[in-house]
Amino acid sequence: MLAALSEPMGKGQAERLAPLIQEVLAAAGLAPQALAGIGVCTGPGNFTGVRIGVAAARGLALGIGRPSVGVPRLQALAEGAGRAGASGPVLALAGARRDERHAQAYELAAGPDGPVARPLGEAVQAPLAELPALFAEAGAACVRGPGAAETAAALGACALDETDLPDPVDVARIAARMFAALPAGASLPRPAPIYPRPPEADPPSETPPPLLDGAAG
Repeated sequence: MLAALSEPMGKGQAERLAPLIQEVLAAAGLAPQALAGIGVCTGPGNFTGVRIGVAAARGLALGIGRPSVGVPRLQALAEGAGRAGASGPVLALAGARRDERHAQAYELAAGPDGPVARPLGEAVQAPLAELPALFAEAGAACVRGPGAAETAAALGACALDETDLPDPVDVARIAARMFAALPAGASLPRPAPIYPRPPEADPPSETPPPLLDGAAG
């Protein structure tokens, strides 16, 4: 790791993100063109926050002519649990709407540069109280994220911590591994936000204006 900066904040991400990128590059002594690729956390998470991060990563990648890749939030949380000493199956949790959680089980395996988290099924979004029943067969040894203590007690597992903010170091490690495994000449899909459920928004009631044909006028 050459440099890392982290500033949890409730608002102002759009204004702060670009200067933060400049600061971490300066701390590492790198120009943007020196980057081999860009990794970005794609959620699931706050609708606006995830889109800000993904848009910034894709814009920077386009500007410097480098690839970008999306890293799932729950995978980064699971690998962070491995770096903290967890082993075996890990259940990663992240906050969602109301009393719900995003949740996914991962198996931790040894990798050349640290633990590697491999998914044991799909991510779900469900009330916290329903998670023990949903993941009883996963055999989780540890639980990490908001509600970890309650869920771990019901599953007979250990609770690590209650954070649902992945460490940028874990996002970077996963992205670097994805780039390294890419066959020569192949490309990865551009990062896109992960939405376990469709956005809860009503479509506009007004009739949209007609699209004009550029050749008509």
